Amino acid sequence: QVQLVESGGGLVQPGGSLRLSCAASGFILGSYDIGWFRQAPGKEREGVSCISSSGSSTYYADSVKGRFTISRDNAKKTVYLQMNSLRPEDTAVYYCAAKRHCGVTIIVGSWGQGTQVTVSS
Repeated sequence: QVQLVESGGGLVQPGGSLRLSCAASGFILGSYDIGWFRQAPGKEREGVSCISSSGSSTYYADSVKGRFTISRDNAKKTVYLQMNSLRPEDTAVYYCAAKRHCGVTIIVGSWGQGTQVTVSS
């Protein structure tokens, strides 16, 4: 059973940084691409970034390109999202999910609880 648990969120001032973690259990992390998503109040969930199973390919939404970096350590069963130069509009609940391929919409398993990121002065 695919299980992913997000952590690392918090309150940060504009321009600050956070690193989110996505810990896997119950499956072989290296078998899946992993995406980060976010949902702001009153908005639909949107894709933020995705990394291929080997880590060789990464993808970013235009809104975070150049500020966020996705990485993974399959041995540690963890995927990271380093977020720099944070803006108030980055405020959202952040989720990670497994995918067969970054290019598909459907996730494997179900959504977790997410981790709240709040960017405010």
